[in-house]
Amino acid sequence: MVVCLLGIVVSCHKPTTIVPSLSPFGAPVRVNLIGYSGNSMEPFLSRDGGILFFNNLNSLPENTNLHWSTKVNDTTFQYQGELNGVNTVYLEGVPTMDAQGNFYFVSDRNYAQSLSSIYTSTFSNGNISNISLVKGISKDQVGWLNFDVEVDAPGNNLYFVDGRFDQNGGPYEANIALATKTVSGFERASNSSEILKNVNTSDLEYAACISSDGLELYFTRVTAPLNSASIPELLGCIRKNTSDSFGIPSKIESITGFCEAPTISSDGKKLYYHKKENGIFVIFMIQKK
Repeated sequence: MVVCLLGIVVSCHKPTTIVPSLSPFGAPVRVNLIGYSGNSMEPFLSRDGGILFFNNLNSLPENTNLHWSTKVNDTTFQYQGELNGVNTVYLEGVPTMDAQGNFYFVSDRNYAQSLSSIYTSTFSNGNISNISLVKGISKDQVGWLNFDVEVDAPGNNLYFVDGRFDQNGGPYEANIALATKTVSGFERASNSSEILKNVNTSDLEYAACISSDGLELYFTRVTAPLNSASIPELLGCIRKNTSDSFGIPSKIESITGFCEAPTISSDGKKLYYHKKENGIFVIFMIQKK
């Protein structure tokens, strides 16, 4: 994936001990978006499970925009259209939202001036309002881009990606980082590297999602450097409490092919993600056994 592939190498830690393992998942089931037949990427399931947000293709020739759909059942959603008040001629993608309706997304609309790309806003019934940049996250260096974002259910933590690009493309580095909420916005957590020491490597890590209890983290990893044969993998890891570091990640074996960008249901039982199938990106779901 492109929007999800930017970051810095925070750690090349090679863990040697094993902590509690993930529960196994069953076979993938394709999600049906009634009324929509285009590319669907970067899915995000709302905290109440009623809305599935996504963006269309995050590269040319499409203009990447944010879309939404409403739940019919776990594998069927009714397409409602593009979100109102947010999409521009620039890229808008990677939707995420806390339990209070504070909506976050990635856009390069003002990167040249601000060196920032993560925005906050308010979602209500298909409408986005009160859009503003999230300050305190950007590295403020040309070539570094935060191209992924995930907010936890309470809205107190942002998991995002630091990605390094140049005029020839990229990303050449990508790692997940953590920011915590402050009175004025967010700031990078002082213990971000420690919390994610078993997650980040010299490969590219991106597109994280966090469970409602904050104990399970799922993300995408792909070997660096990228090439036409690169195949991302989806991994997950757990921890005993929210002050601990995440344990050693393990690959989700039931997911195969070119897959990225997980999002987990609030009950922790269902994981959605996008997959490239017959030249188009579609959304799949797997459920814990």
